[in-house]
Amino acid sequence: FSNSIQDEAPPISMISSMNSFEIPLKRNTAFSILQSQKNVSVNTLISPDIAVCPDCISECFDPKDRRYLYPFINCTNCGPRYTIIENIPYDRPYTSMRHFDLCPDCQKEYNDPNNRRFHAQPNACPECGPKVQLHDAKGSILTLKNPIKETIELIKKGKIVAIKGLGGYHLAVDATNEHAVMELRKRKLREEKPLAIMVRSLEMANKFCFINQEESEALNSIHSPIVVLKKRGGISIAEDVAPRNDRLGIMLPYTPLHHILFYYDAPPLVMTSANLSEEPICIDNWEAFSRLEGIADFYLTHNRDIYLRSDDSVLIHLDKSLHHIRRSRGYAPRPIFVKSKGPTVLAVGGELKNTICLLKNNQAFLSQHIGDLENIEAYSFFTDTINHFQRIFESEPEIIAHDLHPEYLSTKWAKKQLDIPTLGIQHHHAHLASCMAEHKLEEPVIGIIMDGTGYGTDGSIWGGEILTGDFSGFHRFAGFEPMPLPGGDAAIKSPWRTAVAYLQKSFGELPDLSFLKNLSTSPIVEMVEKNVNCFQTSSCGRLFDAVAAMCGGLQTIRYEGQAAIEFMQKADSLNVHAFEHRI
Repeated sequence: FSNSIQDEAPPISMISSMNSFEIPLKRNTAFSILQSQKNVSVNTLISPDIAVCPDCISECFDPKDRRYLYPFINCTNCGPRYTIIENIPYDRPYTSMRHFDLCPDCQKEYNDPNNRRFHAQPNACPECGPKVQLHDAKGSILTLKNPIKETIELIKKGKIVAIKGLGGYHLAVDATNEHAVMELRKRKLREEKPLAIMVRSLEMANKFCFINQEESEALNSIHSPIVVLKKRGGISIAEDVAPRNDRLGIMLPYTPLHHILFYYDAPPLVMTSANLSEEPICIDNWEAFSRLEGIADFYLTHNRDIYLRSDDSVLIHLDKSLHHIRRSRGYAPRPIFVKSKGPTVLAVGGELKNTICLLKNNQAFLSQHIGDLENIEAYSFFTDTINHFQRIFESEPEIIAHDLHPEYLSTKWAKKQLDIPTLGIQHHHAHLASCMAEHKLEEPVIGIIMDGTGYGTDGSIWGGEILTGDFSGFHRFAGFEPMPLPGGDAAIKSPWRTAVAYLQKSFGELPDLSFLKNLSTSPIVEMVEKNVNCFQTSSCGRLFDAVAAMCGGLQTIRYEGQAAIEFMQKADSLNVHAFEHRI
């Protein structure tokens, strides 16, 4: 029996530890789940949102099943979790499903221990559950017999449709329609940053990209992330989905609604977060009508509320293993287990690509992707997530950890919590410690950190560091030589400026290089020579940008990391070898 608990565990279960001991035989004849007690402190885990399971898909497309083509079919093995939970315990009255009373048939399933919908809190059917509606650009409801089928007809005509999903809205267009893709970019203010697509099946994904075993398993997993894959040549996907990029982000349908879209013969779909660039994803219907005005032509909505937004997770296969680029929907807020227990700590993250982490006992609960804290919408999402975490995990932090940078909004928020002690953490020490935790290392290590920006203990901008240390502290053993960054952010957006600064600083005068021929280099040289409006940094990110520009790469970038990404892909296509090195 003990072996069966581990070997035959439900697909979404997670066993953190297991102990067994004998108790007297009671010969009970029934099994029941009792009603949760109020005002009782619990140490519970919250499940991530899980991709629809094969059993539910089978029922969804069975004409004889009462949930035939029902876009909200789910069971205990799949469906929404984290994004619909308002509070704990995880019972229906504390979720957004509390607005939907179970019909007699669903209630019977809910009460039956032999049914896979036994105590499935989001359980619903067409009689008692959420429903979809199609709205026009002004938010007015369109009276239609089949809103989902009509959505696909609109997409095939080149329209942009905002589709409400698990953790928020997607903006969807036909990924094979170049004009539709360009119109989406124009309206969303997303010039060249790659867009992800959703395709019907793994077989279709294989037509567009090369897929290895690990990538295939990730695509088909219960987490159902976007996986960044190597493109095949001559594919029908519009070039501007991922311009000048030899990779393509692909995901498979992970909700019943997605599967029904493809049942009605959807083409490959661009499915990008429904927002203006750098703003949080929309989750509320009226919020979508307001914030997406002028972007979406139509809205496919439903009336099941989303309590907390959650973007799609993104994985990439590098160096023979999968790595998270973004850990969010499908993974958050599943914890990482650490060896020792300590005080309850809230870590509030940095300014860019923000996530938060709550350390409670020996569990580190990582939030979903929050994003760049550069506008009021993102900052509100940040504070909402903190409040939500403290509520669902019943934890008040004893310490708040924050980045050393005094101007980060996350740091400023931490400093405002006057009744809780705060602890500043150097940005690259945090990188070192997180890498140690990921690989379960305890002893002191040598950490090589190649980063874009991090506020150093000396007040300068670090980014290319060799640190020695452990979780409790570090020593800056060595670092890349600081170089001038002429114009600060202007140099980040125009890598050629950084390249000129590196060359001028290294050689004393600019060498005769082809990439410099049509550039106005004199003002940059003067800025470097006179150290006017130049910021010193040891950033590896800027070194990558400079070398990319010198090798004929982009002189001006349109999204973060673009020069380095395109340079890396060019290098991958060549037969190049690294210098020998030893430690």
